[in-house]
Amino acid sequence: MMYKHNNFFTYLFLVCFLCSTQAFSQNFTKQDTLRGSITPERAWWDLTHYHLDITVNPSERTIAGSNTIQYKVLTNGQKTLQIDLQPPLQLTKVVQDGEELQIKHDGNAHFIHLTKKQELGEINSIQVFYEGKPKVAKRPPWDGGITWKKDANGLPFIASSCQGLGASVWWPCKDHMYDEVDSMKISVNVPKNLMNVSNGRLVKVEEKDNDTKTFHWNVVNPINNYGVNINIGDYVHFGEKYEGENGTLDMDYYVLRDNLDKAKEQFKDAARTMEAFEHWFGPYPFYEDSYKLVEAPYLGMEHQSSVTYGNGYVNGYRGFDLSRTGWGMKFDFIIVHESGHEWFANNITNIDIADMWIHESFTAYSENLFLDYFYGKKASSEYVIGTRGSVSNDRPIIGIYNVNHEGSGDMYYKGANMLHTIRQLIDDDEKWRSILRGLNKDFYHQTVNTQQIESYISEKSGIDLSSVFDQYLRTTDIPVLRYKRDGNKFVYRWENAVDDFDMKVQMALNGELVWLSPTTKWQTKKLAAEVSTVELNPNFYVTIEESK
Repeated sequence: MMYKHNNFFTYLFLVCFLCSTQAFSQNFTKQDTLRGSITPERAWWDLTHYHLDITVNPSERTIAGSNTIQYKVLTNGQKTLQIDLQPPLQLTKVVQDGEELQIKHDGNAHFIHLTKKQELGEINSIQVFYEGKPKVAKRPPWDGGITWKKDANGLPFIASSCQGLGASVWWPCKDHMYDEVDSMKISVNVPKNLMNVSNGRLVKVEEKDNDTKTFHWNVVNPINNYGVNINIGDYVHFGEKYEGENGTLDMDYYVLRDNLDKAKEQFKDAARTMEAFEHWFGPYPFYEDSYKLVEAPYLGMEHQSSVTYGNGYVNGYRGFDLSRTGWGMKFDFIIVHESGHEWFANNITNIDIADMWIHESFTAYSENLFLDYFYGKKASSEYVIGTRGSVSNDRPIIGIYNVNHEGSGDMYYKGANMLHTIRQLIDDDEKWRSILRGLNKDFYHQTVNTQQIESYISEKSGIDLSSVFDQYLRTTDIPVLRYKRDGNKFVYRWENAVDDFDMKVQMALNGELVWLSPTTKWQTKKLAAEVSTVELNPNFYVTIEESK
């Protein structure tokens, strides 16, 4: 998801502070646990395939249909299976092998009583029927649900967005990040004058007798639940072929009819983004499913192979430079940021939303890597340093596990600056690039936790970065390099840091570049002459203070 921002930083800080304070102080409920943990009723079965088959009625603002859920049995003797669907939608019926099953409803969780013996290793399926008026998204994509709008010509313009809140806000599924379905079919019936665009590839369009059409999409790669989407409108299509690392990639664009000319110009950033990110991160992870950029009635979202776009066909973030350096106006923020999530969020996915920094820190960092590729290292450094103005240090970046709880919004630009700092520590851009590419290769199409990512970067860099991750991900403190000058002696240590913080830092002392290895204990470096000038390399996300 993109960073929550507008042109007024004061307003941003207030909103983020209020939202994060509320989230941090909330009392977690049974429903939070049912939503956010790997319950026994989830753990015994593994998702293999979905077929979501629905009718969307714009005039009634309803969704009705079914999801056929195919799964593999992991343990014997199980009788209860958990499916998630949020009110006001109603789960009306579940069928297995032609038999209607009993359902115990508990808020958003629905427990299906199975009568068929579940044999280890067996592939079974259930068909889950539902209907109703889904939650209307009040402030999409941050407050998820369905957006029901009209385009300039009065035609319906509809889209889903559900990160955080969960896909079960609009369709029944196993709504937890740890288990991605291996493949999926999406069939969406809409009025015949509209089009539905979803994930994967369009395999056929069925014309019905009741003045509707059904669009059938097929996804062959694993996909997380919140990455599944519907986009309904009076779309027109154009596209291009991108010759990438894994061959020819179909890049398809769906925009409202009146915006075609603007899109043909603005969407040139899509191929540029692909070029930069394949360089830094490796091949686009979903060649088989293509890449799509789809106009939506909200700002945008990283739906897998179906990235949604609502940035108004302007550069920056709605025409604003988040870094305040000028570099943010060199690209369309939504195209770059949301496309970056194809690698970090869709290819590599967090197991628990508490670790959402894995999605957002790397993707916020990808913005300055885009600049690095096209405009050079100085531009990228100025941009990421400039985004520090958006950091509030209100609470830790890592959230609370097993209750569907995100960490601080600082996971965006504090996290990006942490990664930029690690790049300085490695001090070898080719090695850093190999680590970023290696992450996407070695964790290809996997769900991961924080420890896996931390350990991987430490191992591949040859640097123990555990205290660095602890400092930036698990505290709200920015390290302070405290120093004193005593003639030709430069005395220094880390303060405002975790006990074992031992991160190196680069400085210029009397104009000479030096690497120091401070700890939380005082150390002394002797110079050839009296210490006259002290400068910190600004690429390190720390502060420096002198004690007199």
